[in-house]
Amino acid sequence: MRKLMKVLDGEAFDIPPIWLMRQAGRYLPEYRETRKKAGGFLDLCYNPDLAVEVTLQPIRRFGFDASILFSDILVIPHALGRNLDFREGEGPVLDPITVDEINALNTDGFLEHLKPVFETVGRLREELPTETTLIGFCGAPWTVATYMVAGRGTPDQAPARLLAHQDPSSFQKMIDILIEASTKYLIKQLKSGADCVQIFDSWAGILGGDQFQRWCVEPVSRIVSNVRKEIPDAKIIGFPKGAGVQNFGYRKMTGIDCLGLDWSVPIEQAKTLQQEGAIQGLLDPLRVIAGGKALDEGVDQIIDNLSDGPLVFNLGHGITPQAPIEHVEQL
Repeated sequence: MRKLMKVLDGEAFDIPPIWLMRQAGRYLPEYRETRKKAGGFLDLCYNPDLAVEVTLQPIRRFGFDASILFSDILVIPHALGRNLDFREGEGPVLDPITVDEINALNTDGFLEHLKPVFETVGRLREELPTETTLIGFCGAPWTVATYMVAGRGTPDQAPARLLAHQDPSSFQKMIDILIEASTKYLIKQLKSGADCVQIFDSWAGILGGDQFQRWCVEPVSRIVSNVRKEIPDAKIIGFPKGAGVQNFGYRKMTGIDCLGLDWSVPIEQAKTLQQEGAIQGLLDPLRVIAGGKALDEGVDQIIDNLSDGPLVFNLGHGITPQAPIEHVEQL
């Protein structure tokens, strides 16, 4: 069994498996060259030849223990019929969805639209080293919905929060559609060759109390349950970024195997959470930019405190384009 998969089963290693969120990305010159060939970012996501290439690039260069599919969480609303564009310097831009348009989301051709992604997954499993874990992923319904409502990322995703308060039934309808689509998407990735999957809830930290329970916990719980009805032994990582104290209980309530933690989680809290099962993350991405002593100290703190339990070494969020390659080598 691959090393990362053993950790998801609860095994501990003195030297834990390592991968980095956004490890295939703009900090690599070979990625930037491939991106130019693709044209737009979505063209890169939907071109299996190029998507396989950029996914393999960090494995060739650094030999990470896991590789994550190169794609984006917003291919799901795109496959549901929403316009999507990635603009240089702006990031993703969608047409903000209206209540009437929620009912018109096209779920019929959803999986057909994403066939290139599944081809990429299958080819990656064939081309990756045998010992390298292949991770598939999707965005959590809450996070994807925030982009669909606002049309882009905003400081606190207030448009989605407001809609959820003003018209919870319509917002629930959209969440239900995203749960069904995400379930099918993850099942197909696992059947195409992914060893495990991760659910990114990048905007979980802006909700609290009953809103966190309704819009973050319950949708992920339903996805995990539905995936396991089809694939009983599916291994699933959950990453509720910014959840803070709401990380406690998240694993049990959702059924995930591994809990992703951002860099704001205190090491003592991480140790407590690790008693329940595997954890992943914690290192501040800015330490990779800083390098030197700051990076060494960040790494040592995590290893010294957590390597006696099930740990997947990772950053507390994605690696940034400013990260020098020599600092990744140092890491």
